[in-house]
Amino acid sequence: MKAKEEKKAVKTKNTKTKTKKNKKSFFKGVKTELSKVVWPKKNEVLKYTIATVVFIVILVVFFLLLNLMLSVIKGMFA
Repeated sequence: MKAKEEKKAVKTKNTKTKTKKNKKSFFKGVKTELSKVVWPKKNEVLKYTIATVVFIVILVVFFLLLNLMLSVIKGMFA
């Protein structure tokens, strides 16, 4: 019985050590990958933000007109 308990204790200790090593290597890998990322410049972010907002406004206007048109058609037949 004692031998089994000792093996369990050793396994638990090894698992904790491996977990710490895995965490360290994970964060080291994350740091390495983030250093490879080419971050956009401020003017690029502004350009893409403006393009996104314009596209959203166009879609809003499109669906607003579509809704209005369908409401008028529905009103004609109701």
